[in-house]
Amino acid sequence: MSELTRRSFLQAGAATAAGLLAARPASAVGDLIGDISLGVQSYTFRQFNLEQALRRMKDLGIKFAEFYNAHIPLNSTPEQLRGILALCRENEVTPVGFGVQQFGTDHDANKRVFDFARALGLRYLSANPAPNSFDSLDKLVAEYNIAVAIHPHGPVGKGLDRWYSAEVIMRAVRDHHRLIGACLDTGHLIRAAQLGERLDPAQQVRHMGARNFGMHLKDHDNRRREDVVFGAPEGALNVAQVLAALQEVRFNGAICIEYEANPADPSPDMKKCVDVIRDTARRAR
Repeated sequence: MSELTRRSFLQAGAATAAGLLAARPASAVGDLIGDISLGVQSYTFRQFNLEQALRRMKDLGIKFAEFYNAHIPLNSTPEQLRGILALCRENEVTPVGFGVQQFGTDHDANKRVFDFARALGLRYLSANPAPNSFDSLDKLVAEYNIAVAIHPHGPVGKGLDRWYSAEVIMRAVRDHHRLIGACLDTGHLIRAAQLGERLDPAQQVRHMGARNFGMHLKDHDNRRREDVVFGAPEGALNVAQVLAALQEVRFNGAICIEYEANPADPSPDMKKCVDVIRDTARRAR
């Protein structure tokens, strides 16, 4: 792609594709505060099969979900996906995202992931893309009107994840299609302090601006190195500040609670998290 053609392509993406994403049906957003909905990353229920996980989401009153591969396998057949969507409808849960997905330079392999996402009606794919995958992703987000949302993982081994902060992500995506942005993870942002990077989740949201396409909402205790219920004294997350920042940048999707503690029975702690965020949203209206 020539530099002139590339520049025109990127300008068109900023002007049109982002607007198309924002024009998705209202049923996909807006059950928490403003245009923001509450969802769950299905990894929270990783010790349960899909039907069991959906039943637990319904019991919690959660109507939106980002799924991971163990619950909805990427190699599902069209018939299997139709059955999965029927099961989601039965439990009143709408799939909005999937991940965290790897992307590389194989355009056909990347395209198959987007075909899968379109079959599920997804708004975004949370992702851990290789830096050399963006030329392929530029084309795919424009073609499918499905966002790629880069997910930071905080400390990995003895160092920080390649995409550990909004600043790192924005530097990589600013010259690419407007539908390539972030699915920030507040827990991993908090965890970065273990290696000396103190990141404020609300400010990270503001830094990504219109390129926030999803969020994994979690609180984390860096001393014990485990997730905690929102508002716990040992936690670090200010839910009200994150909601305020999301409203400031006009986020119009689902923020997905991802609770990684107590995997054998996460529902009681999840209910506390849901109650905290819904109460915080009510007080902010």
